[in-house]
Parts: sequence; C-alpha cells; structure tokens
Amino acid sequence: MNKLWLVLLALFVIVAVAAFVPAPVAPSNSVALDMPPAQATVVPPVAPGTGGRLALVKSRGKLVCGVNDALPGFSALDKTTGQFAGFDADYCRAVAAAVLGDATKVEFRPLNTAQRGPALQTGEIDVLIRNTTWTSSRDATWGLFAPTTFYDGQGMMIAKKVGAKKLADLKGATICVQSGTTTELNLTDQMRAAGVDFKPVVFADIDPTYNAFEQGRCDAVTSDKSQLASRRIVFAKPDDYEIMDVTLSKEPLGPAVPLGDDQWFNVVKWTIYSVIQAEESDITSKNVDQMVTSADPVIKRLLSDKDLAAGLGLNPDWVVKVVKAVGNYGEMYDRSLGPNTPLKLPRGLNKLWTQGGLLYAPPYR
Repeated sequence: MNKLWLVLLALFVIVAVAAFVPAPVAPSNSVALDMPPAQATVVPPVAPGTGGRLALVKSRGKLVCGVNDALPGFSALDKTTGQFAGFDADYCRAVAAAVLGDATKVEFRPLNTAQRGPALQTGEIDVLIRNTTWTSSRDATWGLFAPTTFYDGQGMMIAKKVGAKKLADLKGATICVQSGTTTELNLTDQMRAAGVDFKPVVFADIDPTYNAFEQGRCDAVTSDKSQLASRRIVFAKPDDYEIMDVTLSKEPLGPAVPLGDDQWFNVVKWTIYSVIQAEESDITSKNVDQMVTSADPVIKRLLSDKDLAAGLGLNPDWVVKVVKAVGNYGEMYDRSLGPNTPLKLPRGLNKLWTQGGLLYAPPYR
C-alpha cells in the first residue's frame, strides 16, 4: 500500500510541475501576426546595437524608405516621370546618397497610417519618412525619431461658403479625419476643451478622407496644415476652400528608424543635420565641389573629415554626395514647398535658427 501511495504522489508532482512550465516564446525577430498579409515581409535579423542595419543596406545596395504616396510636395508619385517627388522623398534620397553614394538607390515603400508602426517594428523598412508626428508613445514603441525636418501644426480646412472663423463656429459640424492619427485625438481634445459638439466622420486612408470632404459629405476636414495645403491644390476647385486661422496642436514631423540600432540611427540623424548645416554654411548643390577646399574649419570638417565619417561608418565625402544630390535644406524646401511651387508654404518655424526659426544642427566635430 505504501509503495502505491508513493507512486501516486510522484505522478501528482510531475503533473503539477509540467502545468507551470512556460510555453515556448517566439523569437524576437518574428513577424507580427496582426500585420496585413501584404506587409508581413520576413527580414534578416539585425542584432540591436551592432550596426547591422547599415551593413544590411550596404550589402542590399538600396535603401527601403517608407513614404506617403498621396501627398504632393512631400511625397507622391509623379505621373509624368514615374518617380516619387517631394520634400520627404528627397530625404529618402539624401540617406541613400550618404550610405550608398547614390541617391537613386531607393525603394520607396508606400504606407498608409495604420501600416507605419508595424513597418518599423518588424524592420520591413530601413527608415520611415512620411508625415509622421513625433510623440512619446511612438518613440517608445514604433522606433527612434530622428530630428524634426518640418515643424507643423494641426489645422482645419473648410469650404469658403461655410464661413467659419473659429472652432466655436463649427458647432454641430461634421468633420472628416483619418483614424489612427494624432489628428483624431487632437480634434477630440480641442473641440471638447472649446465646448463644441461635432460629428467625426472617420476614414482609414488619406484619399477617401479628402474625397468625402470635396464631395460635401463633411463641413470641414482636419490634419496637419501642410497636408491640408498639399491636398487642396489637387481639388477640382481649390479656390473654393480655405484653411482656417486656427492651430490645434504641435506637429513635429520627421524620420524614424527601427528600434535597437544606434549606429543606423546616427547615420539618419546626421544626414538630416548635414543639409541643415550646409544651408547655414552657404553650401549648395552648385558650389559644394568648390567648398571642399574652403579654409573654414566648420566646412572642412563637414565635407571631408575622415575620422568623423568613419565614426558614422560612412565615406569621407558622404556630405558632398548628399548635397550634390538633393541640395541643402533651403534648396530642398524651395524645390517642393516654397514660393515657386503650387503649395507656396512660408518657411516660418522651418527657418534656420539664425533667421528666427527652429532649425539648428549640433556641431559636427
């Protein structure tokens, strides 16, 4: 009898221990199950902090850059050339020029608002350069945000016949907005703070949002002011609409890279700073070759310092390649957004710090 009890007791212990053994954990580089099938791209694992992304891009021979494909002036497919064009698209080219020495070595990967975070989290893209606001939660869970390339604010566009001048004038209005954006949250916060009741009409993608507004299904549409201006110019009757003189939020827009790779983050970060410093130092796409021989120590370091370039894992002339390909920040801005473009966006906060703006590059030394 004693032996039987001992056997039963042993079996009980084995079963109890097995019940508490944790299930196998999926490897950290596995593809998220909630991704859309078309976006569930298996990518080679990149060990955090090893500089793996830089080596991967170099070995692949091209940069995979996540972009918007429907935002004229920032990034959109030019039907006449078949190429992506715009301010953000040129930043993709700047990174390619820095890393590969060739601004054409870019695969532009169109992403909607819902696809941005997963594309970074899984490493499907090397960098996201797509009208994306830098926030605390995104910084912690999506990826590392590089310096702001465009300081913006959320606005409101209406048909002129609506005649609204302030948020209170939109009481009871229907307002088109994209889901999964800071825009949607800001709209609710600001209208509640103003004590204004409204009806949101929510869309997942950018085109249906503005199509509904242009068709008169909404009294107003809200997004970053730059996006409102970009979309208005492609309306059938753009002069029938106006952007209200209200600002609902701060919207710092800029690139983001996948978490866990400091070297790659530094490459993208300093590519942004390089074109800002180039403008401050009066280096342009037309004079950069002559500027290489400048006696100015700031310019000499920026354009030819071997040790600084090696610290980033780049060639000594990487900044020369960038500026020759896309120009300095001012050239990039004027080409896609400035006074001689359909958008005619004033630089405002996007001026250099020496001109009263917020653009400021740390010392490259």
